[in-house]
Amino acid sequence: MVTKAVIPAAGFGTRMLPAAKAVAKELLPVIDRPTIQYVVEEAAEAGCDEVVVVTSQDKPALMNHFRHNERLEARLRAGGKENLLAPIIALTRR
Repeated sequence: MVTKAVIPAAGFGTRMLPAAKAVAKELLPVIDRPTIQYVVEEAAEAGCDEVVVVTSQDKPALMNHFRHNERLEARLRAGGKENLLAPIIALTRR
């Protein structure tokens, strides 16, 4: 059984310009989530307990997307937005 996944997420996204000029191509949305999130969730659902995203230091937004954010979670809790909080906790604490 495969338990680890390596996802390449580097490069400038030149084939997706101008859309990828200001936003990393991996963070471009498909319906309600960034593209990379679908890939990570699919790997987790397939049984991977470790997912490595290979990226560039020039993409801090990509790294931050999967990072725990206490301030955001506290704000959602304070606003009674548990429906928005649950998926964020599931994403950042896998």
